[in-house]
Amino acid sequence: MTAARFAGLKDVAGEWGDPLVRAARIAVGESLKVREGEQVLIVTNPAPDVSAIAQALYDAALEAGARPVLLYQGLKTQFDFAEPSVIAAFEARPEVFISLSAEKLGKDAAGIAAPYQHGGKSYDHIFHLRMYGEKSCRAFWSPSTTVESFVRTVPIDYALLRRRCAAVKAVLDRAVSVRVTAQGGTDITIPLAGRSAFSDDGDFSQGGSGGNLPAGETFVSPENGKAQGVIAYDGSISLAEGDLVIKSPLRCTVEGGFVTRIEGGGEAELLRETIAGAERNAGDFEKAGKLPPGAGETYARNARNIGELGIGLNPEARITGHMLEDEKAFRTCHFAIGSNYDEDAPSLIHLDGLVRDPTITARMEDGRELTIEEAGRLIE
Repeated sequence: MTAARFAGLKDVAGEWGDPLVRAARIAVGESLKVREGEQVLIVTNPAPDVSAIAQALYDAALEAGARPVLLYQGLKTQFDFAEPSVIAAFEARPEVFISLSAEKLGKDAAGIAAPYQHGGKSYDHIFHLRMYGEKSCRAFWSPSTTVESFVRTVPIDYALLRRRCAAVKAVLDRAVSVRVTAQGGTDITIPLAGRSAFSDDGDFSQGGSGGNLPAGETFVSPENGKAQGVIAYDGSISLAEGDLVIKSPLRCTVEGGFVTRIEGGGEAELLRETIAGAERNAGDFEKAGKLPPGAGETYARNARNIGELGIGLNPEARITGHMLEDEKAFRTCHFAIGSNYDEDAPSLIHLDGLVRDPTITARMEDGRELTIEEAGRLIE
């Protein structure tokens, strides 16, 4: 880290002082429940906000009696690979992992070229192997977070959040499909048969558990190849060059689980470019040996896949243009274009986009309908 960047880190940390220390202690003590002697791996970038948070978390882990290690690497985007030394750190099998990235952690070149196998499933990143496969570590990741957001959205009522996340998950787990409508023009049906929802409720205390801080969403991977309708993004969206607040609605037509048409202004063109880049890179990666033979076509096709429906449940979160926080905001849901969380629709991208004030209705196997949100209001 250069002297100028180090000074920036001190300036940010000093400005926030006790609130940052408190938020870091809550993350380490209440969310991760770090224990004495545990290995804690923290990876960040030399950018003032994420560096300051990473240092506060390092200090909080030391206070808890753990053995933290703090690694810095350069900025990584949707299409970049993590540094080999970062990937190698997972060989030590840390019990706790924290990613404080200004953009992304970075892909695992070895894992994409030859996916790891565990329990009959494939994983293209060693972190996913450790957490989802072996369940030997627990984690949280906070891409593009800021100190202001961290100190505002992390110290919340986690007991209430967990109850809300669990209630929404229980509905999604039983549903065969969900219909989402909104005033902005969204009207899409998401089949869910055989899918189980995930809760990002801030409880990352057991091996195999993990999510974002700020926490606050329940999300699910749609059945592959079946989503049908229109998504009118009108909140914010993730793109190759970062996140942005949408100025005019961005309309995506979805047929057979894939985006077939994108309409709108400048944001629509940026989304088209990001998806096209993922499609091109998939073929280039296969040619360069960065993807297994034959995988390029699959990765390219899934660049248009609807990979996630998520429902924001953090009362302190708001739409800021930073997707980490935006997707947790009350009165929103989000749909991701690209890879999913069931690891059966791999892609080089996962682009979250928000819909404001949705009505979300779940349909059960017996034909009953349950409303999760009505015009953005959570039904409790």
